[in-house]
Amino acid sequence: MKLDDALFNWLQIQVVAAARPHDVSAQETASFFLEILTNDHHVSEPSYEEDDVSYILSFYIDGQRHTKRYDKENVDSLLMAIESEPKYNQ
Repeated sequence: MKLDDALFNWLQIQVVAAARPHDVSAQETASFFLEILTNDHHVSEPSYEEDDVSYILSFYIDGQRHTKRYDKENVDSLLMAIESEPKYNQ
């Protein structure tokens, strides 16, 4: 998996996991993408902040800090899809 894809996937599922702390599947999936980032791409300390229109992802690779900005609507789309599905909200 490409670094950009892994970063976006981790961010998207991390947002879901943060919003749904009792959702075991979300927590496990977030851990899975963190392993990909760590093992395959040598990413450490990923974290994010959000503003009105975007998420700002910060992370380190080989000691160098990097940041990427993602459209809030794109990132939140997975959470919105999960929360609009009645079988996931019982």
